[in-house]
Amino acid sequence: MTQRKIKLVAFIPATSQHAAGWRHPQSRPQDHLNLDYIIELTKTAEQGLFDAYFLADGLSVNWSHGASQHKGSIGYTDKAVGFEPVTLFAALAAVTQHIGFIATASTTYEEPYLLARKYASLDHISKGRAAWNVVTTISPDTARNFGTNAHPDATIRYERADEFIQVTQKLWDSWEDDAFKYDKTSGQFFDASKLHEPLHSGKFFQVQGALNVPRPPQGYPVIVQAGQSEDGRELAAKYAEVIFTAQQDLSDAQAFYRDVKSRLAKYGRHADDLKIMPGVSVFVAKTEQEAQEKYQLLNSLIHPDVGLGLLSGLAGHIDLSQFDLDAPFPELKQSEINFTSRQQMMIDIAHKHQFSIRQLYEYVASARGHWTLIGTPEQVVDQLQEWFENEAADGFNVLPPSTPAGLIDFVELIVPELQRRGLFRTEYEGSTLRENLGLKRPENQHAIQHQQAQAS
Repeated sequence: MTQRKIKLVAFIPATSQHAAGWRHPQSRPQDHLNLDYIIELTKTAEQGLFDAYFLADGLSVNWSHGASQHKGSIGYTDKAVGFEPVTLFAALAAVTQHIGFIATASTTYEEPYLLARKYASLDHISKGRAAWNVVTTISPDTARNFGTNAHPDATIRYERADEFIQVTQKLWDSWEDDAFKYDKTSGQFFDASKLHEPLHSGKFFQVQGALNVPRPPQGYPVIVQAGQSEDGRELAAKYAEVIFTAQQDLSDAQAFYRDVKSRLAKYGRHADDLKIMPGVSVFVAKTEQEAQEKYQLLNSLIHPDVGLGLLSGLAGHIDLSQFDLDAPFPELKQSEINFTSRQQMMIDIAHKHQFSIRQLYEYVASARGHWTLIGTPEQVVDQLQEWFENEAADGFNVLPPSTPAGLIDFVELIVPELQRRGLFRTEYEGSTLRENLGLKRPENQHAIQHQQAQAS
């Protein structure tokens, strides 16, 4: 039996993950739209044998990691702008061979046909290395950019997401795998009997015609999802093949892992059909003191407006500027509590550690509530191994605190230690993202129906 291995995804914004990472002495924020620089980062991740490069994305200018819009002409955040990820990954696919690409797209503000077409194209361009990170879009600012009066509530967004994924999968199955004949002798380019229109009519979408891109090499690009709410967990159990999550300790990670895995059976799925990857930010060096110094350096560079903006974005747009930064984290008014999982996490962290506002934003600045590890390679891998071997993680979504330094540190210090312990690959197992993640290739639903009809 093949030994189970840790899976790794690299979440690498070109500026940084840490709220002040772009101010690191080795960072190159001026190159965040320089394709050559992003190619360097991608090749570093591929050298480290990462399964995939992941990019989050939004559809509005992002102010949540810095000063608010009303602050005037001074912009402190490095997260306000960036490339559209599918476009970027199409370029990166041409200069890499193995690493996969997880691009974020919204089911609330996009349409299934166009999205299915983009991702099928990326999967062909990359020869089977594409993945779709399904989001419902949490930011209400996005509504202003799409001519709508109000951002839909979470229940409606998730209901729409469910139907959206159904339609997208129908579109990816428009063509059976062997539909294209390319027979020069007979003149037959494709077998028309293997073309299937979705003819979908639902609550949110009316999509009749077939996709004008052949079936993706992976069958479907890998479906990725992030969310800890009840709706998010259920959507992941039904469709997701990778789920990104945020926990701070082993017991919470185990509870999430077991809960989501236990939901798969009712959808006819096996626990191995879903890889659970908690986010982790790693500060690593040859000595623990040096690792702590790396952590303290970045925290010393956080502008207070960035820290407050970060907390506001994570805790539900609460204005904390009225409070003393070095006073204990305040009790929120009932009107300020929105019951989101991320807001509750912020409140729990503050209370557990008795943090001031400043201490709280320093604590979450590296990974926005994800797990942060500081230490030597042995110390860090000890903790990763504990989660992996005790039903808390199938792998990790790695958030390098700075680029390129944090990513290089992980590849040069953590990856060799994982390999030394037999926990991580020494070469890529397959040619597609699915193969490297150990995920099944989905059969075309029309081919399945044809097989069932023949068998009956």
